[in-house]
Amino acid sequence: MDGQIAVDHSQCRRVAPILQKVGDKWSILIVMTLAGGTRRFSELKRAIDGISQRMLTLTLRGLERDGLVKREVFPTIPPRVDYALTDLGRSLRVPVIALGQWVQANLDEIDSAREAFDKAEQETREASPLWPASATAPPPAPQEPLHARP
Repeated sequence: MDGQIAVDHSQCRRVAPILQKVGDKWSILIVMTLAGGTRRFSELKRAIDGISQRMLTLTLRGLERDGLVKREVFPTIPPRVDYALTDLGRSLRVPVIALGQWVQANLDEIDSAREAFDKAEQETREASPLWPASATAPPPAPQEPLHARP
């Protein structure tokens, strides 16, 4: 097969939505936070910087629907709700950690590629008669580097 991978497109259609959900930043942060043990909603909210209450609720519901997170309600006053990873959710830790390690190992190369791409795009825009200097379309916002360079 010369290094090529056979792709079953019918499987891709089934796999892609799951990868999109479990691969989004909030899901990854929730899974890794819950990897440390059961947490209450408010503890998750405090532990995950920048997540809104609504986004946390929606993401937890999606993870619960997919069988990655279990929700347990205790009939106390006020009601207490705990969230924990299921066995399936715990099995997601290994690939998430591996993906994070891959990103860490390739940060410099990714940052360099982004800078080169943005520079080439800017040069193309400046040289193109289709994008005159007086064009009203703003240039794309520069991407922040994945990490601060020393």
